[in-house]
Parts: sequence; C-alpha cells; structure tokens
Amino acid sequence: MSLLSVRKLVKRYGGLTATDHFDFDVMPGETHAVIGPNGAGKSTLIAQLAGEIKPDSGQIFFNGEDITKERVETRALRGVARSYQITSIFPQFTALQNVMLTVQAHQGHSFRFWSPAQTQASLTGPAQEALERVGLAQHLHRPVSDMAHGEQRQLELAMVLAGKPRLLLLDEPMAGMSQTESMQMTELLLSLKGQYGIVLVEHDMDAVFKLADRITVLVYGRSIACGTAGEIRANPDVRNAYLGDDD
Repeated sequence: MSLLSVRKLVKRYGGLTATDHFDFDVMPGETHAVIGPNGAGKSTLIAQLAGEIKPDSGQIFFNGEDITKERVETRALRGVARSYQITSIFPQFTALQNVMLTVQAHQGHSFRFWSPAQTQASLTGPAQEALERVGLAQHLHRPVSDMAHGEQRQLELAMVLAGKPRLLLLDEPMAGMSQTESMQMTELLLSLKGQYGIVLVEHDMDAVFKLADRITVLVYGRSIACGTAGEIRANPDVRNAYLGDDD
C-alpha cells in the first residue's frame, strides 16, 4: 500500500491552474522526486501535501486515510514533515535548542516551558540523536548565527527528523548551497534512503538522479512523465519540455 497517494488534485488561482488533476504515489521507504521548470507548480504541490494550501478538488491519502482537509498540525502528528527552500530556524539559539523546540512541540508542550525544559532528558535526548544523524554532533551548543548555510540546512533537517516523521517533504534542500555543500547534503539524504518516504523537490539534477527511486516531471501543474532516472532521461517529452534536447 502507498504511504502517500494523491488523486486528481486540482488547485487554481484565477485563470491559472497550478495543480492540474495530479496523480502521485510514494511507497514506504521510497524517494520520489518532483522536477520541472520554474512555475511548474512544485512548491504549490508540496504546500498542499503539507496542508498549508487547500486544494480545490481531489484527495490526498496518507497511510490509507484521507487527510485532504486536515490541518498542518494534524498531518505533522501523523508523521508528515516538511522543510522549506528558505531556512526556518532561530539564529539566536544554539543548534541543540532549535531541535529541542521541535521535540517540545511534538510532545505537546508550549514554548512557555522552555526554561525548565533545558534540563529535561526527554527533550535533550531526541534532539541530540537528530543532530548526530545529520552530522552536527560536534555543534550542539554552537549559535546558529555562527553556522554556515549548509550547516543550517543540516540543522533544519535535524529539526524535521526530531518529529519522528514517516514522510519527508523536502522543498529544495540544496537551495543556495555551494557544490561541496550540495554533495554533502546528497550524501546525508542517501543515508536516510529507505527509512522514510521522501518527496524531493530539487533543481540539482545530479542530486535528483542520484537520490530518486522514481521521478515525476511536472509541467504547468500536470505530470507529463513518471519513472526511474533512466526512463526520465530517455523520455523525449521530458527532454523537450525540461531537460533540453541536444539533438
């Protein structure tokens, strides 16, 4: 059974159809990339999957249950977690404190418990574990404002993992990174393959072809192809619409 299943999803903004009767599936443990030119509707799609934007029609199923009308918070508690193109972290806090806030939120506490929470093993333990998984074990007490952009993206991923998700919605995790940082993030995501369902929106095609089990190509809100990296590379419609035809 699919972990995530999308059926006939539609989102319109006036005369613009951002999502056009879109069908999509992610199996447990699968990394499914969504690629397409700018304006194809990728971020709009991710926002609908996360619950930030309501579709005009269609359905979204998670683990067999209809979550189309559920709020972001409810989906997060089910195990749907997303990252953003722009980092959403607290620069005045340390790496550990940022991840502890995520753990705290998933345990149902409010931020007013922050001060005494610093000594709670129920928060620090999962936070440290998440930071170790993304390679930031040596930066627990480092202020985020002192961290490089690539390290901040790693931190954001640690915050996503701290919520114990089943599905990761990753919106351009390599955005703004140097080539070295992109390679490091690719290796990090490779280490997570098979442990989570992953929807990956990314412009770095080297990373996409290395990470994705399947790739869906989105053009004007509609899927024009879905397949393995080899199938997508060889698809003439994809080459004409997006990858570029050198013939």
